[in-house]
Amino acid sequence: MSKKTRKKSSNTTGKRVTTKVARAAGASTGKSATKTRTTVAKKATAKTTKAPAKNKTAAGVQGKASHTAASKPLKREAAATVTKSVTKSSAVTLAEGAAAPAFDLPRDGGGSVSLADFAGKKLVLFFYPRADTPGCTREAIDFTRLKSEFIASGTEVVGISADTVKAQESFRNKHQLSVPLASDPAHQMLEAYGAWGEKSMYGRTFMGIIRTTVLVDSSGKVARVWRHVKVDGHAEAVLEAARSL
Repeated sequence: MSKKTRKKSSNTTGKRVTTKVARAAGASTGKSATKTRTTVAKKATAKTTKAPAKNKTAAGVQGKASHTAASKPLKREAAATVTKSVTKSSAVTLAEGAAAPAFDLPRDGGGSVSLADFAGKKLVLFFYPRADTPGCTREAIDFTRLKSEFIASGTEVVGISADTVKAQESFRNKHQLSVPLASDPAHQMLEAYGAWGEKSMYGRTFMGIIRTTVLVDSSGKVARVWRHVKVDGHAEAVLEAARSL
C-alpha cells in the first residue's frame, strides 16, 4: 500500500471514530437532557399537586376559624338568653300547704337563725327590701310593738333582708327593734320563699326584694302568704291569722 493510500485510510478511520464519539456524546447529552427535563417536569407536577392540598388545608382552617368566630357570638347570645330567662323566672311561687323551705342565716347580735329553731311553733317571716328605709322601718316597728301578742299566740317573728349583719344591727339599735333580723345577701332564702323577683320603679325594671310575709304553722307548713305587702295595718292582719291557726 502506498503512503498516500495509508494516509487516506487513516483519515477515513479517524473521521469514523470522531463521528461515533460525537454520536455517542450526542446520545448521552440527549439522554441527560431528557432525564433532566423529566425530573424537572415531575417536580413541577408534584409541586402543583401539593399546592391545591395546601390551599385546601388553608381554606379549611379559614373556614373553621370563620365558623368558630361566627358561633361565638351566637353562644354568648344563647347564654345571655338563658341567664335572662332564669333571672326573670327566679321569683318562686310558694304554695300554701307546702313545707316551708329550710334556712340557716346569720342574724343581728351574732349567731344564726334557722327554721329548725322554731320546731313546734308558729313562725312569721317578713321580708323587707332594705333596712332603715321608711316603709321597712314602719313594718319592723309594728312587728316589734306586737311581739308580746305574737308570743302569746305561740308565734315567733323574724325579719329578713339582703342587708349585711352590720346594717341589721344598726337598724335594730337605731329603732330599738326586738325581733331577730336575718341577713341573706346571697338571696338564697329570699328566692326560696318567693321574695326575690322582678320589680319596676319609675319605668325601670330590675331584680329585687318583693315585700312579702309568710306564716308557717306549728307543723312546718306554709299557712299564709302575703305578697306586695302594704305596710299600714299589715302586722295586725298577720297577728289575727296567727291566732286563728
